[in-house]
Amino acid sequence: MFEPVTMVVVAVTFLAAGAVKGVIGLGLPTVSLGVLAVAIDLPTAMALLLAPSFVTNAWQGITGGRARGILVRTWPFLLAAVITVPLGGLALTRVDVAWLSALLGLLLIVYGSLGLGGLRLSIAERRDTWSGPLLGAANGVLTGMTGSFVVPGVMYLQAIGLPRDALVQAMGILFTASTVALAVSLGGSRLLTTEQAMLSLAAVFPALVGMTLGRSIRESLSERLFRRVFFAALLALGCYIMWSAMARLT
Repeated sequence: MFEPVTMVVVAVTFLAAGAVKGVIGLGLPTVSLGVLAVAIDLPTAMALLLAPSFVTNAWQGITGGRARGILVRTWPFLLAAVITVPLGGLALTRVDVAWLSALLGLLLIVYGSLGLGGLRLSIAERRDTWSGPLLGAANGVLTGMTGSFVVPGVMYLQAIGLPRDALVQAMGILFTASTVALAVSLGGSRLLTTEQAMLSLAAVFPALVGMTLGRSIRESLSERLFRRVFFAALLALGCYIMWSAMARLT
């Protein structure tokens, strides 16, 4: 049974993570994992994020009116991102999870730094036949290993030229599908208990409250400011995760 202090930490964590997600369209798994992996452990943190991640991302994925066009353009990428999650999940029982967290932090630092530096990747539509499945598979493996759905999936969605609102909705679709795949992966590895599932469901409410607050902030941001906040947040998250992981390794 989780201690009351732990339950409070979980609630506050998902309130903050929901707010970050509301502003930049992602970050709930990354923020919650970064905090809870320190307070608890990475596999448990991954289990706790399942319900809040599914609910908030499903909400994000169905709002915006662009779902059909997004699915037509990105379905090979999405399919690869889902079916490879269990493959990455095998690492949870074979590799020190601190190294997996450090890898995720490094990827976020590099991506955030490149974005703030003005480098914007571009992928032509004619290259989707190979780039989508390749980057989707990489995203799925890293999702299974770390519980975060960001790299390189968000890089791909940006590189194909989606505007802000379509990008946010596309990330919601990717993260929803990845959450379901992660739940299957954790269940298959017996890393998801009934107690964890119940606490995960309870964490949905603070996550939704935080996301609502964050969305109201995002609506006041310009496209340019949104991009700077987006990449700065990724860089900050990456630094935090890397610091936490290295502290556990030393």
